[in-house]
Amino acid sequence: MTEPQMPTGMPEDPNMPVAGNESAQAAPEKIASTAKNSDAGWERATLEKLATATLVEQRSARRWRNGIRIAWLVFLSVVVWMGLQQSGAPADIATPHTAVVSIRGEIASGNEASADVVVASMRSAFEDQGAKAVVLLINSPGGSPVQAGIINDEIRRLKALHNKPVYAVVEETCASAAYYIAVAADEIYVDKASIVGSIGVLMDGFGFTGLMDKLGVERRLMTAGENKGLLDPFSPQTEKQRAFAQSMLDQIHQQFIAVVKEGRGKRLTETPEVFSGLFWTGQQAIDLGLADKLGNIDYVAREVVKAEEIVDYTRKENVAERLVKRFGASIGDGAVKALRSLPALH
Repeated sequence: MTEPQMPTGMPEDPNMPVAGNESAQAAPEKIASTAKNSDAGWERATLEKLATATLVEQRSARRWRNGIRIAWLVFLSVVVWMGLQQSGAPADIATPHTAVVSIRGEIASGNEASADVVVASMRSAFEDQGAKAVVLLINSPGGSPVQAGIINDEIRRLKALHNKPVYAVVEETCASAAYYIAVAADEIYVDKASIVGSIGVLMDGFGFTGLMDKLGVERRLMTAGENKGLLDPFSPQTEKQRAFAQSMLDQIHQQFIAVVKEGRGKRLTETPEVFSGLFWTGQQAIDLGLADKLGNIDYVAREVVKAEEIVDYTRKENVAERLVKRFGASIGDGAVKALRSLPALH
């Protein structure tokens, strides 16, 4: 009997690879290897691109920062240079001239018409040997009696020290604290339409107690000292506190009147209206003895001082100072608001 035989070409061991199938098995492995290599190459290229982009961005940011720093350095250098150029008084001028110091705007600490600025300007003007006289060019509605008093005292001291005449020339307005300053001058010149006078003192504010009662708002103010809340607008004012405030205003008013009388002397026509806080035109002020003559700065320099050249000694606020003030403005807001209730010559 013939025994069955395995088919020709079939391996006896089923685990052995079949002849002719090696290339078929190798192909998927090559494809997988190629795909893996392709994926690795794509990831590497992507990472390289990301790294390159990051470096470019960092370089750009570094250049930008450096540019900003250089710009700030240039800016600060310009500010310092401009500050040095603009600060200080003009150098001594040998030729005879009329020295001018401007007093403009509200007379208050921290303003351009503060005692610090005006006094420093006046000292420079008086100390200049070429200045034949000092003219105060005034255009101000008034302000602090303290600042005005400091300026008035310094004018009289500098006049005696340097033996130079001082003239006040009024533009639009010379009222209250501004007039307090002007009376220290030897003569006061005005325009016929100038506003002059207002010899008085005021303290203003508001009271909201009635409105608070209507709205049902309770004020919870605690003080140590029965009069500590004297100027609080949300607390009622007692008759005693009102009398105290009025006595303080009256005292400052009498100081103001005494300064005016001393400065104007016999030229002043003393009537109750003159010291009542009223103000007058320039022509009326001359009639009342509050001013002397009509004239502007050119007229005074040419006809009175006899030195037509006019040199301004007013200290101007430079760029650097303005920047410093802006940075410090928010800090001082609270203090300024607190001082607004104090007496003022307006």
